[in-house]
Amino acid sequence: MEKKYILIPSDQKGLFRVKALRDFSFVKKGDVGGYVENDHNLSHEGNAWVYENAEVYENAEVSGNACISGNACISGNAWVYENAWVFGNACISGNARVYGNAWVYDNADILGNALICGDAIVQSNRDYIVFKNWWSSGRYFTWTRSNNMWKVGCFYGTGQELIKKAYSDGELSGQEYERIVKYVEEIRQEKNNNGKEQPNLT
Repeated sequence: MEKKYILIPSDQKGLFRVKALRDFSFVKKGDVGGYVENDHNLSHEGNAWVYENAEVYENAEVSGNACISGNACISGNAWVYENAWVFGNACISGNARVYGNAWVYDNADILGNALICGDAIVQSNRDYIVFKNWWSSGRYFTWTRSNNMWKVGCFYGTGQELIKKAYSDGELSGQEYERIVKYVEEIRQEKNNNGKEQPNLT
């Protein structure tokens, strides 16, 4: 595998800046990018890049064609990949995943076990909710406001599609997912009726 960057010293304690060794995407040979802790944080494959003052550290990884820019920071065990873009002052941490064509920006914090994917746009912490399947598997699943979509394990789709899939797996599963989908629909309806943001439930 041909390396696409080297690590150079920086004024950020424990972090290096990335310097491109070749042209790719919008990056030119010699360009100096953002900060990483080691070369595990940024893949040498694809067009993934860390721009400007963005930071990626600990066990976090940026790969595929993902772009991290502005003052964004990626940490913990977070993974940003495919065509995702994280910018502004956004932070991704914990075991969170951001992928597909998703955008995360401004002051949004994506944390814990959140899964932000598809064409989701997350601008603040009010733009997604993470739930836990307490009745069987214990896994986490995510709803994103911008596209009103659900990510549950391998499933990605609308609330009604989720309910149908859940009932095909069993009565209890169907009942619980239906209850949660209806809860979220009530939140959306209340916002549409009064024009006010609902409390952050993440």
